[in-house]
Amino acid sequence: MSYSQTVQALFKPFTIGNLSLSNRIVMAPMTRQFSPNGVPGLDVANYYRRRAENGVGLIVTEGTVINHPDSSNQVNVPNFFGKDALNGWANVVKAVHEVGGRIIPQIWHMGARGNVNDYSETDIAAIILAFAQAAFEAKQLGFDGIELHGAHGYLIDQFFWEKTNQRTDKYGGDMLARTRFAVEVIEACRRAVGPDFPIVLRFSQWKSTDYTAKLAETPELLEQFLAPLVDAGVDIFHCSTRRFWEPEFEDSDLNLAGWTKKLTGKPTITVGSVGLDNDFMSTFTKGKEANNTKIEGLIEKLEREEFDLVAIGRSLLVDPAWVNKIRDGRTNELIPFTSEAVKVLY
Repeated sequence: MSYSQTVQALFKPFTIGNLSLSNRIVMAPMTRQFSPNGVPGLDVANYYRRRAENGVGLIVTEGTVINHPDSSNQVNVPNFFGKDALNGWANVVKAVHEVGGRIIPQIWHMGARGNVNDYSETDIAAIILAFAQAAFEAKQLGFDGIELHGAHGYLIDQFFWEKTNQRTDKYGGDMLARTRFAVEVIEACRRAVGPDFPIVLRFSQWKSTDYTAKLAETPELLEQFLAPLVDAGVDIFHCSTRRFWEPEFEDSDLNLAGWTKKLTGKPTITVGSVGLDNDFMSTFTKGKEANNTKIEGLIEKLEREEFDLVAIGRSLLVDPAWVNKIRDGRTNELIPFTSEAVKVLY
């Protein structure tokens, strides 16, 4: 079997709703902090354009924050509100679409200064409205869908996780109750964008403060957690793991994306050190360079339809042409990832 045949599964088209992709490769969202005062400039537009013209099927932008005082504590993270920021994002969309790419913004509230237990129901209503407004703006600007950031210990995930959600009202309690905030965010976004505009939800078991954390300890609990999110209107689940090859539960080699697709029937995106030999944090905490590694195991899982799409993070950050190199068998040209790469917009 030739190399082009072995990677063929990555290059099959994919369609959901009004979103049609030329292949299964997604650019993972990666915070860059290259948007002064929250406004993405032409350098940001060109950064995403380079990935689109080099074959990325779908770009998920870095996290973009909603119009709420607690949404960010980092001045150079891009906003998704305000005339200047939205004009900047319009330029990004135009740049990506001009070269045939597809792009969705990741919509984010960091929970930077707020504690979910301190927010009143009035506060929560305002945050939900801000998410919906961002979703509306995304559609108006011509984006191809949206992704809601519900992972890694940020605001939506703070409501999910029992260790951070100690509320005694309708937004706290058992696992089902702790999904209520996310459900209301998803429903509000769905009303804002209509039925055919894809909504992706990124979620994780792990937190940036606890890599061993789990929202659901068993497949049965995971099913209970996911069901209300499906009912609310999620089209695709982006299942964040640090290493895609690791099984999520005992007695099965399915990863989180595999289990999520099995339990919901919804398309899923897998992610986690794809094409690299160590996880993201090892590069920074241990000073390790992430070298390129083979992706046969990934291809086998994709061919078995355990998941539908594959998100690539650091490899695409350092190498805009990663997709074309993989497609053409130019693996000897792949660029290793170092911590210095995050300091530059290639």
